[in-house]
Amino acid sequence: MSRVLAVRLDSDGDVLLTGPAVRALAASAGTVDLLVSPAGRAAAGLLPGVADVLVFDAPWSGYVPPAVDERAVRGLVVDLALRGYDRAVVFTSDHQSPLPMALLLRLAGVPHVAATSADYPGSLLDVRHRRPVGLHEVAAALDLARAAGAPLPATDPGLLAVRRPLPDVSGLLPAGPYVVVHPGASVPARGMAAGHAHAVVAALVAAGRTVVVTGGPGEQALTAQVAADQAVDLGGRTDLAGLAAVLDGADAVVVGNTGPAHLAAAVGTPVVSLFSPVVPAERWRPYGVPTVLLGDQSAPCAGSRARTCPVPGHPCLSGIRPGAVVAAVTELAGRAAAPAREAVGA
Repeated sequence: MSRVLAVRLDSDGDVLLTGPAVRALAASAGTVDLLVSPAGRAAAGLLPGVADVLVFDAPWSGYVPPAVDERAVRGLVVDLALRGYDRAVVFTSDHQSPLPMALLLRLAGVPHVAATSADYPGSLLDVRHRRPVGLHEVAAALDLARAAGAPLPATDPGLLAVRRPLPDVSGLLPAGPYVVVHPGASVPARGMAAGHAHAVVAALVAAGRTVVVTGGPGEQALTAQVAADQAVDLGGRTDLAGLAAVLDGADAVVVGNTGPAHLAAAVGTPVVSLFSPVVPAERWRPYGVPTVLLGDQSAPCAGSRARTCPVPGHPCLSGIRPGAVVAAVTELAGRAAAPAREAVGA
């Protein structure tokens, strides 16, 4: 059995989407390690099939890429060489190039490198995968794994998953059923405006729902404004594993196209996706769980990859009526989660 390195130098949500492909590699190898960015470290620690997590802050990737650090680059090459990987698979989105990472892998002596590349790779890749048109990010990563010689086993349903058991967060949660609203996003154009999210929470409460508002440590002011005195505010009170546990217990999750949407899918919870069309929904929508997708997918920002909404008022999301969100939650709440979640995530 071989020793394999999987690479995904993006955020937590991207790492979660690569999870089924990582499991495919693990099924065909003795050991699979995962190299991620600091922004993907927490999700990497939740993925089944990963033996060890390596972290590298790549100067060609990320929301705010670091300057080139020669010492860090040389250190990574030395570390990879010492680990003696037999092969590596570099996972990227369709707008990214795997070639900088492939070069470092070659310098580290990795003898076999696979990646999806639109650009001519020279001698950097042994497997130059071409992404079929129209695939979701999960399916595209699985297609690359298959091209690299690691098909997903027939016993694996190919869903997103996390390691279980998850932390006990019962002390943070209401006693009865609840709905999660997660208003924030690491990319502002993909999140909910505070006033709009507050109105959504108010509508859910008026419809008889208990609401839990979640957010990271940097989003506490946002969650406080959204929750006000009408919902449980968990802003900044959980790490990613704790957030997974909160989402796992929810009837449904209301969230933009951001990492917690994929985390909800990974624990099998239905998602009301308030989806900003700056990226295509066919590639990035919640995967493998019951979903209602809301938002104007033909808005002027469609396909722009804009990080800050270029249209005043953020109408693609703020135009979604709170009543439509309530109706979507009603439709999804209580529906069966995707099958085999516990078995995959064990």
